Amino acid sequence: MVAVALIRHGITAWNLEGRIQGRTDVPLSPAGREILAARVLPKELKNLTWVASPLVRARETAAILSGRAIEEIEVDDRLAEMSWGQWEGAVLEDLRLRHGLTMADNEARGLHFRPPGGESPFEVQARVRDWLAEIARTGDDVVAVTHKGVIRALMAHALGWDMTGKPPAKLDWSAVHRFEAAEDGGARAVELNGGGNG
Repeated sequence: MVAVALIRHGITAWNLEGRIQGRTDVPLSPAGREILAARVLPKELKNLTWVASPLVRARETAAILSGRAIEEIEVDDRLAEMSWGQWEGAVLEDLRLRHGLTMADNEARGLHFRPPGGESPFEVQARVRDWLAEIARTGDDVVAVTHKGVIRALMAHALGWDMTGKPPAKLDWSAVHRFEAAEDGGARAVELNGGGNG
């Protein structure tokens, strides 16, 4: 199996405003860049292959943390954030107030939750599993800078969670999440919420 370390991108202005970003290409905020510049990752990650979502917030994060030029960061579309369609730019609590029971019923679908015009976590899992299978066949350990929705979908896949009810683990979005990837697209959680300073 191949080791995969997942890191979420740094803070953006939309993160600070509580707005759903999805595929909207929001850059890091100045504060987000400062926090990343001060972050020290485990040394063994530095020399691995680095790959990022095509969205600028992920590519910027990968460049800052790896010490490489942004143009040197490999990009893979399968690591892009879940599309939230018509709801991108909205605040989740506002959507819950506006749509009431319809929103509650949609969220209760877990892996099959779907924003209008967007994609489901199940579909995110399918593309991430395809990526996992591909990197497992290469045999190279990887650091991937991606998004909350992608990391949650991979955790759900690895732990057999259908994304209904309480999550099996609470994820720290500033941590490193380690998995092992298999050639069939399977994943095993090795360490969630791992240290990012050392």
